Amino acid sequence: MRIARRLGTDLPGLTRKVADKRPYPPGQHGQGRQRFSEFKKQLYEKQKLRFNYGIGERQLRNLFTEAQRSKDPAGLVLLRFLEQRLDNVVFRLGLAPTIPAARQLVVHGHFMVDGRKVDRPSYRVAPGQEITVRPKSRDNQSIQESVANPSLRLPGYLSFDSKTLTGRCLSLPGREDVPVQVAENLVVEYYSPRL
Repeated sequence: MRIARRLGTDLPGLTRKVADKRPYPPGQHGQGRQRFSEFKKQLYEKQKLRFNYGIGERQLRNLFTEAQRSKDPAGLVLLRFLEQRLDNVVFRLGLAPTIPAARQLVVHGHFMVDGRKVDRPSYRVAPGQEITVRPKSRDNQSIQESVANPSLRLPGYLSFDSKTLTGRCLSLPGREDVPVQVAENLVVEYYSPRL
C-alpha cells in the first residue's frame, strides 16, 4: 500500500487493496503540497510499471531496449511485452490473486504452455498458445480461490475455460488491455537519453 500511495494510483498487479481511505503519499509530510518536476513525473511512471509487474530495473531496461528496435511505438511495445509475461498472463486469467502470487505458482511449476511445463515467469506467451494448470495442481487451494474470485475482468486478448482451467492467448494485447494507469510516453522519455 505504501508504494501505491506514494505513486498516487492503484496497482492491481501488486495488491488487491485500494488506497481510498488515505489517497495521499505515506509519511509525516504526505499531506503537504507535492512538487512534480519533469524528471519526477517520468520516474514515477516508470516505477508504476516496475512495481505493478514486479520486475527489476535491469529487466525493464532490457525490455525497453528490445521495444525500441520495433517499428511500432516503443511505449506500446513495452506494455505489450509486459502483458505477455507468463506470470502476468496467469494473473490476468484469474488463476492467482496478484502477480507476485502468480510468479510463485509459475516458479513452482504449476503451469504448462502448449503441454510443456514452464517455470520461468518471464516467458513470453505468444498468440495461439494455450496455458493450462498441471493435472497435479488442479486441486491447489489458492488457484481454486482465485478462479472463484478473480481480481480483474478477463482482457480481450485472452480466453479462459474455468471448467478445464485452460486459457488461450488469442492475439497481442492492446493499449486498452493494460490495467494500470500509466503514461508510457513518459517512460520512453525517461529511458531514451539514458540508453
